[in-house]
Amino acid sequence: MTVKSTLFNVLLCATALTIFVGCEEEKKAKRSREYNVMVLEPTSRKLSSVYSATIRGKQDIDIRPKVQGYITDIYVKEGSIVSKGQTLFVIDQVPYEAALQTAIANVDVAQAAVDAAQLTATSKELLFEQNIISDFDLNMARTTLASEKAQLAQAKANEVNARNNLSYTLVKSPADGVVGTLPFRVGTLVSPSDSTPMTTVSNNSEMYVYFSMTESQVLSLTREHGSLEAALHAMPSIELQLSDGTIYKEKGRIEAISGIIDPTTGSVTVRAKFPNSRRLLLSGGSGSVILPHKAEGCIVIPQSATYEIQDKVYVYTVKEGKAHSQIIGVFNISNGREYVVEAGLEKGDTIVVEGVGLLRENDQIKIKEVIKAE
Repeated sequence: MTVKSTLFNVLLCATALTIFVGCEEEKKAKRSREYNVMVLEPTSRKLSSVYSATIRGKQDIDIRPKVQGYITDIYVKEGSIVSKGQTLFVIDQVPYEAALQTAIANVDVAQAAVDAAQLTATSKELLFEQNIISDFDLNMARTTLASEKAQLAQAKANEVNARNNLSYTLVKSPADGVVGTLPFRVGTLVSPSDSTPMTTVSNNSEMYVYFSMTESQVLSLTREHGSLEAALHAMPSIELQLSDGTIYKEKGRIEAISGIIDPTTGSVTVRAKFPNSRRLLLSGGSGSVILPHKAEGCIVIPQSATYEIQDKVYVYTVKEGKAHSQIIGVFNISNGREYVVEAGLEKGDTIVVEGVGLLRENDQIKIKEVIKAE
């Protein structure tokens, strides 16, 4: 062995020794580190879950014409508040007034024809009784009378239809609400076959807010309360966060949970109702529903005291001065800072609340400070 190789081996051994000593020193430093701990006590928390939501009027009605014609008057503006039965538009009435007059005249003509046929039939009956005419002549008179009566009934039906068509030229609101956009102007030809409605009237005295919950959340509610109906009755009032980040002043209630799971998203549609006396909420808007949840007599720990392995949550408990990893079950709603523990920890347990990423099983724990559970 040469002097050069001997020196190399010596340096290699020295380097290895230095690394080993450094690791040992690091382990000793780690093991001798002091940790803050917490002794667990039952407490209560107000939690909330947030769901994206869409806002719809209680009733959004497309206003469409029932007859064809040119718009001659528009009595409302976009955003106008209207009442049920209020006239919104007028369609040119002239041709429909003429059609009604024609229908009335046709009724008069048909009535005259019936009267004449009635006189003829009556006289034929007298002549038949005197054996002056045959059965055939009498039956022909009766048939003519029946035909004229049918013509009269048809004429009266046409008159009713003409009156209805004339009334349809006054396009009225079918409900109380707010007028949407007005895509047509005076002089525009409209007809029942148009794909675009003349406007939309939204009944927004109360607003429906729709959001989605997962299947597991709905199942959890059902198990907790026994049925969906019981869950609906037990649910607290909810809040609505508007698109600008502010909280709507009025609180709402959840009214219905769909009994069908969307096969595409795996979610269930939920409908809540909010009062809208100030007309602040607009149909078609968006926001977020805030659903509160109050946990009583629960164990609460800081999220910084936990670590996760394969989607399972762990803490380090302190027993006889040593760290022991413990898997825990946590409530599916959190405030982003804490976990509400459902399983794995009990009153009086002590856990490490900082530096858990540096700990290993059975590491010695020197207590720096005991933090009180809030």
